[in-house]
Amino acid sequence: MPGGPVPKKKHSRSRRGKRAAHQFLTAPTLVDCPDCPTKMRPHHVCITCGYYNGREIVPSEETEVE
Repeated sequence: MPGGPVPKKKHSRSRRGKRAAHQFLTAPTLVDCPDCPTKMRPHHVCITCGYYNGREIVPSEETEVE
């Protein structure tokens, strides 16, 4: 009769809840972009204007056309 290991005792609701208390999603941290009025992740390039730390990292489409 093949079989795997099975629990000897049932875990209580409180024990199950203590384990599940750490399984949740956290909202991403957002800061105001200093160059445009959008929100951005800290220590990341702004996806709207392409600036990081006061410098343009990703050239925008407007500068490529000119």
